Amino acid sequence: MLPLGLCSLELRNIMEHAFLPLQCTCTVQPDQSMTLDIKDPQTGRSLLTVADISVTRLNSSRDISSLIAELRLELAYPQPALPHARAS
Repeated sequence: MLPLGLCSLELRNIMEHAFLPLQCTCTVQPDQSMTLDIKDPQTGRSLLTVADISVTRLNSSRDISSLIAELRLELAYPQPALPHARAS
């Protein structure tokens, strides 16, 4: 069970549906880290990949909403690719 009281399947469902109509794949690891890969459903091109998101920081629905908003902002305004950049 995750800190918010959700199971990993519930969290995956919330995250993947938050980015529709884009294709989002959410993976929750046993070490309580999460990876999101958001792709264009028509081309299959990866728009944003974010790894090592600490699930322990998600203690409320507001935390989940804030994370989704942050990632939507990254999708809307991609940064130039840098060695440490999260977009691909």
